[in-house]
Amino acid sequence: MYASDVAQRHFSAAVDEAETSGLGHEAVCRALLGLVISKYLETRSVADIQAELRFIAENCDPDTDFMFMRP
Repeated sequence: MYASDVAQRHFSAAVDEAETSGLGHEAVCRALLGLVISKYLETRSVADIQAELRFIAENCDPDTDFMFMRP
C-alpha cells in the first residue's frame, strides 16, 4: 500500500460524504487543503509550504507538457 492509496480512499470518502450532505466537493476540498497546510506548519516553514503550493499551482494543467532538462 502507498500513501497515495490511503489518501485517495479518505479523500473519496470525504467527497462522497460532502456530496451526500449537500455541501458539495468544493467546500470539502477547501477544508482538506486547510487541514493539510495546518499539518505541514507543524514541521515545515511557511516559505517551504508556499514554494510547494506554488509549484503545484504552476504545474497543475494536465494539458501542459513538462519541460525536462536533458544532459
